[in-house]
Amino acid sequence: MNDSFSGKNGKVKVMYVRSDDDGDNRNNDKRPSNNKGRPGDKPRTGSRPDDARRNERRSTDTRGDSRGPDARRGDARPARRDAPRPARSDRDDEGPYSSPWKTVSRAPDDESAPDHGGISGKSFIDPEQLRRQRQEETRVYGENACQALFASRPDSIVRAWFVQSVTPRFREALRWMAANRKAYHVVEDDELAKASGTEHHGGVCFLIKKRLGLDADTYLQTAPAKDCVLALENVGNPHNLGGIMRSCAHFGVNGLIVQDPALLESGAAVRTAEGGAEHIKAISADNFLDVLASFRKAGYTIVTTSSHKGTVLGKAELPAKMVLVLGEESDGLSDSAWQQGDINVSIGGTGKVESLNVSVATGILLADWWRQNKA
Repeated sequence: MNDSFSGKNGKVKVMYVRSDDDGDNRNNDKRPSNNKGRPGDKPRTGSRPDDARRNERRSTDTRGDSRGPDARRGDARPARRDAPRPARSDRDDEGPYSSPWKTVSRAPDDESAPDHGGISGKSFIDPEQLRRQRQEETRVYGENACQALFASRPDSIVRAWFVQSVTPRFREALRWMAANRKAYHVVEDDELAKASGTEHHGGVCFLIKKRLGLDADTYLQTAPAKDCVLALENVGNPHNLGGIMRSCAHFGVNGLIVQDPALLESGAAVRTAEGGAEHIKAISADNFLDVLASFRKAGYTIVTTSSHKGTVLGKAELPAKMVLVLGEESDGLSDSAWQQGDINVSIGGTGKVESLNVSVATGILLADWWRQNKA
């Protein structure tokens, strides 16, 4: 920075003032310097002799310094307010700079892991817990199925997905989920297909907690006087199960005996049932024949079915309190289950086909029971 002015004799005097960048050359000596600045002169870079002697004393004499050996790096005496500030060094072992804000570089393997008392920012999910959770949950879809599920057991809903077009019809469900902190998403059709696992989602999908099947004794405690219970042996096709549940709900059947109650909660079965799944109580049958025996002891008549033997349905009298037993389409009932029947019935027809679809046969049999006992 230059400053110029004119004196009385007309001569121009020029004074050079050093910049603050020359921190190492600044000094606090008030005595005038004999080195007058001239144009083109380079700034001085050396230390004054008394500075050199003072630095030498600091490097050789550490007696009386209570700060220990580390004091050799700097001046043991308190620095004056206007003392020159040494240039900052990025390394700990260079220069006299001492500051609590120095940057310390550390090798990656020297870094010690912080102790947070067992609490970390990363969440850990136990694989076994995740496996159990997935076994306890299932996805159901379809507008009628989800509407019926929300009306009967909303607390089982974990998460929901909707396309925009169906949200007006699920206004109450959306309001309830928002109030109860249930996550829901309004997504595009392709995203909902991924979430539900099918293109036949009907615009909505719920992730729900599965219902557990009842045991026979629990069901029998609240069974009505006129009660038809359906028992299925080795029937596992979800679309057939959905059609059966729909017929059961239509004809007033409350209980459904199955070997695996989780099959009744599959998305395809609930979707096909069109809301009928919410009116059915699943009864677990780990031992199929023992469960039939329990119902017989409780006063139920066991009615077994076949496609080609037994009393024709039109001539059979179906009791008001019965267990109707059906098997898979290909093989029908096993011999042991067939022998449990107090009444054996069949559905007459032309004989042009081997048998009826199990869900169709169930609808015909339940319609006749409803006609005889409920209509």
